[in-house]
Amino acid sequence: MAATAVRYLRSVGAPTTAAAPATSAPPRPALRAVRDDERAPLDPADFRAVLGHFASGVTVITAPGEPEPAGFACQSFASLSLDPPLVAFMVGRTSTTWPRIARAGVFCVNILGAGQGALCRGFAVSGGDKFAGVSYGPAPATGSPRLAEVPAWIDCTVHAVHTGGDHLIVVGRVEALGTAPAAARTGPLLFHRGTFGQFRP
Repeated sequence: MAATAVRYLRSVGAPTTAAAPATSAPPRPALRAVRDDERAPLDPADFRAVLGHFASGVTVITAPGEPEPAGFACQSFASLSLDPPLVAFMVGRTSTTWPRIARAGVFCVNILGAGQGALCRGFAVSGGDKFAGVSYGPAPATGSPRLAEVPAWIDCTVHAVHTGGDHLIVVGRVEALGTAPAAARTGPLLFHRGTFGQFRP
């Protein structure tokens, strides 16, 4: 189940056991995906500005760990397959949280609701204890943190990891999922052009 994640960790020289000290930073893989003469003439700021017009939902990806769980805010999430049930998220190859999720081999996608912008910001920062003051319980299949009062959650095992330029495409096989009808009534938290918003039917 976690063999793909372990192979990835070994390929970048990161430790594959939970015994690694929590303070040790994993080696960062080189990000060069193409040669300079292969790059399209795009200004990164223009790229971000144009792609920012695509509104997306917001999630927090979590995984169990010691001494504390791992988690990060993620808007690059999508459903992928119905049969078998697969989802995917994208994470930067320099992320220090991803190797901890890869070592766990499992994760929970917590889909955030309209009033959870502050929760998202807490998981968007680098370092520190992101779970301080956050209520959560174990997801039923993997034990990954299921955040309290999220409208929906998806409990997964790591199915495959693919490279995509300066990001990784992580495919998860869905083991369990569910919704909280009361929380879902508020609608989803949306991200559009650098700010949070809300869907109004």
